[in-house]
Amino acid sequence: MASAISIKKLERSCDEVSRILKALSHPRRLLILGHLLGGPRTVGELVALCHVSQPQMSQFLTRMKYEGLIDSSKEGKFQIYSLADPRLANLMRVVQAEYCKC
Repeated sequence: MASAISIKKLERSCDEVSRILKALSHPRRLLILGHLLGGPRTVGELVALCHVSQPQMSQFLTRMKYEGLIDSSKEGKFQIYSLADPRLANLMRVVQAEYCKC
């Protein structure tokens, strides 16, 4: 039988995975993350790749940063966005391999 500590740890892991999957539940967020899987990008690059307006992209990026999916850094006058967690990169690779076969 699992110990109480193990069950609590499993519950925390399930909460974390549930939070991540909920954050991934929007097609544009998945598209953005897929492009970030290829490496860091600027807002302008993501706007062009995802075919959304700059204000829409800013809203997506703000929310995704708040949710811990992405990081950003300043390089000169540009804000550069990248994936925040290598585990998310692994998850996105699996999603692409299984569902993005073109």
